Amino acid sequence: MGTLLRLSRLIDGLSRLVGKTTLWLVLAASLISAANAIMRKAFNVSSNAYLEIQWYLFAAVFLLGAGYVLMQNAHVRIDVVANKLKMRTRILIDIIGIVVFLLPMCWFMIEFSWPLVRNAFVSGEVSSNAGGLIRWPVYAMVPAGFALLALQAVSELIKRIAFLQGLAPNPLLRGGHDTGAAEHAAQGEAHK
Repeated sequence: MGTLLRLSRLIDGLSRLVGKTTLWLVLAASLISAANAIMRKAFNVSSNAYLEIQWYLFAAVFLLGAGYVLMQNAHVRIDVVANKLKMRTRILIDIIGIVVFLLPMCWFMIEFSWPLVRNAFVSGEVSSNAGGLIRWPVYAMVPAGFALLALQAVSELIKRIAFLQGLAPNPLLRGGHDTGAAEHAAQGEAHK
């Protein structure tokens, strides 16, 4: 399990690096949006490329940052139900969710999107808008984002199994929006 925990830390490091990098993409999208609006209003000049790069950057933030969000426990949960469950039960539900739903969904999305990326690259597909951008880079964000999410899912799976074996801290006690509830549940679990 020690080797798997080291692998988990490496994956977490990659997710952290990608997640922190995507923060800069939000700034870039905001600056491009502001510059485009100023150019359009002040000088009556605009470009479809500026509009498209904004949604390319949004796609990058959303897709490439998903693994980081999972690592931080900041993804959507049904806390009303989860907070009433024992910590062990919550961890088991996470394990089942990762194995049965998340990893297969990531595999499906990579498998489904890769031919689109390849075809767009080979054909040199370009946006149909005047002055539009090439399409394969934005298409490539789909398999890349789901590959990063799948890697982080493996890391989370390792951490949850290690926690159940008493070899790692509770992965639900950091990040996210339910930290207080998770700590409360962990304290209650410790007394049982």
